[in-house]
Amino acid sequence: MSDEQTKKAAEASSRNRNAAILCLALVGGMVGMAYAAVPLYQLFCQVTGYGGTTQRVEQYSDTILDQTITVRFDANTNGVPWEFEPVQREVTMRIGETKQISYMARNLSDKATSGTATFNVSPARAGAYFNKVECFCFTEQELQPGESYDMPVVFFVDPEIVKVPELKNLKTITLSYTFFPLEKKAPVAAAPNSNANQNDNLGG
Repeated sequence: MSDEQTKKAAEASSRNRNAAILCLALVGGMVGMAYAAVPLYQLFCQVTGYGGTTQRVEQYSDTILDQTITVRFDANTNGVPWEFEPVQREVTMRIGETKQISYMARNLSDKATSGTATFNVSPARAGAYFNKVECFCFTEQELQPGESYDMPVVFFVDPEIVKVPELKNLKTITLSYTFFPLEKKAPVAAAPNSNANQNDNLGG
């Protein structure tokens, strides 16, 4: 083999090696993005309220309006042998006012079981203005056989909601939780199972 042929063969081998390294890097990056997708999507939803995801805050509203709104509470289970329900079905409150309500869970099985809850609000666009100061979402809960557990939720509706043309006349918001077993991966947000008609909620 001539020197020129040897040189060309070496260049071809180098190109193939570089292409292989690039492909491995791309595959590794795609795998990393796949693992990061769920927590990043969850963070995005919590920051923006996308898809009806409520907001998590650490302070109360300093403005309370005379306008009232009704918040309904929905409870569902998917794979956990629990009785799960809100202690009260709805509350009417002033916009900006802080309220505390509770959900109750009871283990109906004869063994200890664990679950975690996802949440959502309806209509979805109201999620950006539904602020929770305290809640049990995404927290692992373990119940012994027959054990009951009271889970409080502290929240308020941001007064900024009245500045949104599509929401300024909103009369009802539905807060929904769904409990999943820890062995089964829960989705980012569970769609509310409510009989409320979103169109009826707007404007009266």
